Amino acid sequence: MSHNHTPGHHHQHHHGPVVLTGVNRAFVVGIIFNFLFVIIEVIAGLYIHSLSLLSDAGHNLADTAALALALLAYRLLKVRSNERYTYGYRKTSILVALFNAAVLLVSIGAIMYEAIHRFLEPEPLPGKTIALIAGIGIVINFLTAILFMKNKDKDINIKSAYLHLMSDALVSIALVIGGIIIFYTHYYWIDSILSIIIATVILLGTWRLLNESLRLSLDGVPLNIDISNIRKAALKVPGIMDMHHIHIWAISTTENALTAHLVLARETTTDEELKIKNMLKHEIEHNNIHHITLETERDDIDCVEKIC
Repeated sequence: MSHNHTPGHHHQHHHGPVVLTGVNRAFVVGIIFNFLFVIIEVIAGLYIHSLSLLSDAGHNLADTAALALALLAYRLLKVRSNERYTYGYRKTSILVALFNAAVLLVSIGAIMYEAIHRFLEPEPLPGKTIALIAGIGIVINFLTAILFMKNKDKDINIKSAYLHLMSDALVSIALVIGGIIIFYTHYYWIDSILSIIIATVILLGTWRLLNESLRLSLDGVPLNIDISNIRKAALKVPGIMDMHHIHIWAISTTENALTAHLVLARETTTDEELKIKNMLKHEIEHNNIHHITLETERDDIDCVEKIC
């Protein structure tokens, strides 16, 4: 079996992994400001004996830890590969996205539990103070979420961070509305109803994130790639009679890989084979696949030639 590197493989410099800009700064800013807000909520919650603020502080602390893990995964994307980890540590970005989705689900469960508990046993709360503290949370979470907005659809790890921050902002909005209503009406159960509504909205986005990150962690085909379209594109390339043993998986949250067998006509020359592979790689790279390994075999000959 011989190994060749075709010139066409260098084309992937033009269609390489998705470029993420400003992400490191977004993570650092998000972690710092969210941790400061946790401290503010804890101090205020203990001072006014507000269970809602203290539970939200615990929720925000978990989200701050999730942001720190997401930053670690983003940094590990840049670590060079070695003999033991031939793809480096890129997979950690997928595992962290899966973990963060699970943390979000746990947080939603905690919010639901606390909301139901407070609905059944409402306690007098200083609505004005709750609204004021929660208002600070809206500003912090919404502004830091904006930093992730332009990259959220390029990387599920970034998307999980964005969802964490937006969910925190939505919870804070519920606390503000609840605090204002409580201040004027003393209807303490309003806070619980709003919390349940917001938690349900967050659940819908989190469930999609969980499904996507779980599929990628199991080496499933990424959501935006269709194997049947890849095969159709291959069969349109002159000289390719069939394409089988197709495997597509995510190396990281921004890079995908493919391996496949190509069946070529028996009379195909070596030069023609290289041109066919280059043409196919060019087409595949437009489908958001960056690492391509093709094995070729003649129509009725057993020998297989592999290139990377």
